[in-house]
Parts: sequence; C-alpha cells; structure tokens
Amino acid sequence: MTHQKVALVTGASRGAGAGIARGFGEMGYTVYVTGRTVAPGNAKGWDGSVLPGTVSETAQKITELGGKGIPVVCDHADDTQVARVFEQIRDEAGRLDVLVNNAAFIHDQLIEKKPFWEKNLDAQKILDVGLRSAYVASWHAAKMMVPQGSGMIAMTSSFGATCYMHGPAYGAQKAGLDKLAHDMEHDFRGTGVIAVSLWLGMQVTERSLISAKTHPEQYEGFLAMAENPEFSAHVIDAIARVPNRDDLSGQTLIVAEIARELGVTDRGNERISHREMLGSPRPKNPAAVY
Repeated sequence: MTHQKVALVTGASRGAGAGIARGFGEMGYTVYVTGRTVAPGNAKGWDGSVLPGTVSETAQKITELGGKGIPVVCDHADDTQVARVFEQIRDEAGRLDVLVNNAAFIHDQLIEKKPFWEKNLDAQKILDVGLRSAYVASWHAAKMMVPQGSGMIAMTSSFGATCYMHGPAYGAQKAGLDKLAHDMEHDFRGTGVIAVSLWLGMQVTERSLISAKTHPEQYEGFLAMAENPEFSAHVIDAIARVPNRDDLSGQTLIVAEIARELGVTDRGNERISHREMLGSPRPKNPAAVY
C-alpha cells in the first residue's frame, strides 16, 4: 500500500534507525533521516572495524525502495540543530505524521562485562543523546502534530528497561523512554496524537553482523531469530492505522507481540517475544498528579 505520509527517523545513518527508515520507504513514505555521519569512519564495530552507513546512503535507499528519502545532518546533542530539522520539515512537507526517536549515543564499552564504575564515565552520554534528545524531538514534533490533529511518536526501547542489560546507563535510558511515552499519552489525549514505546527484539544490524562473525559461538542461532529493523517500521505504520490506536497510546509494546496481534510479519516470519526470559513491560498507571 502506498502512503503519502511523512516520517522522521532520528539516528538513521545505520543500525536499527536506518532499517526502520528503509521500512517506511518500502511503504512509500517521505522519510527525513537524521544522523552525524556524512562519510564512514566515525563509528566502529565492537571489533574496531569501521561501520558503513551515512545519512545520504540511507536516504538514497529509501528512494530506491519507493519512498522519498531526505538526509539531514544533525547532532541530537545540539538543540539548535534539532530545531532546524523541524523547521525544514515544516517548510518542505508542511506536516509530520510519525516521529521515531531512535538516536542514541553508543559507547564503545557498551557490551563489555564490567561494572559501571570500571567503564569510562562518558557511557552516561546515552542519557543525553538517547533520552533527553527524545524529549526535545518530541517537543518539536508535538508542536506540529497537535495543530494538525494527528500523528504518532514512537520510542525505540528494549527489554533493558526492566532487566539488567548493558549496565545502569543503558537501562535508565530505555526505562526513561517508556515513561516518556506513558506520560505523553496523558497530555495527548483528545488531540489525535499518540505515543508508544516499542521493545525491539534482537536486530540484524551492521554491529550485530560483525559480532556474529567475530564471536560465532556466542551468536550461534542469533541471526535466525533476530528481527530485520524494517519490521519495526511496518509495525509502527500498523499501530498508527489501527482503530484502537488510542488504547495503545502510552503503552510499552513488545514488537513481536503487537505485530502478531496486528497481522504484521517480518518478511513472512513471525518473531518470538522474549517476555518469559527477560521480563514484561510495566502497565499503564491511570493515576495522575498535577
């Protein structure tokens, strides 16, 4: 199905963000993609190798897939640059239907099995570009979506929001994203705008493919169960169109589970939920204090 919709995916030079952006391209969206990478070299895999991917390459792939990709170089640690992104979208597209908050600082010690005080202090930067940056982007998006009476903000979160995963900074960032979506729903009620947080499963990304090659014994079977990141875009689109979208707003949803409920597959495959092993999202709390 072809959509004439506009999406912004932050942190989309590579990884899950680039895949989600490509997924929107497959459905005919106009997709603005932000990132800092204009030439490969500033991001490296866990083995130290240079990771491929730039914002322009992601945008080009979106266009090749049937959408319209628009690259925007942006450092989400800089609020002025972020404001300019939304000004550009307003000037060029006149609307924004979907914001995917995916940009996050990935520390090179993220997956090292060390206590947090033995990792460098800058591991906490994920609370800046990852949590705070999601709030800033959502603030700008809300100022476009609420007047138009429609829109969706999606956070890319994970099971690390409730279980130990990669250390306290990573977990706090994911838990914070869930809470942002939860509380934004309260403010969005009656506006036509919804907010959700999505727990993605293991992802097929440049980093994970490198890990599978460098640690084959550790990643045996990984690729068989990992989700293609385009899958999440198709799920986000389905949530935006489902009749009970307001009921889903504010919830933290496991991608594999809501996909099954909405009849979305990952290239024809159903993906498994890791709820039993890694835990469950916290339910919506109806209480409100002003």
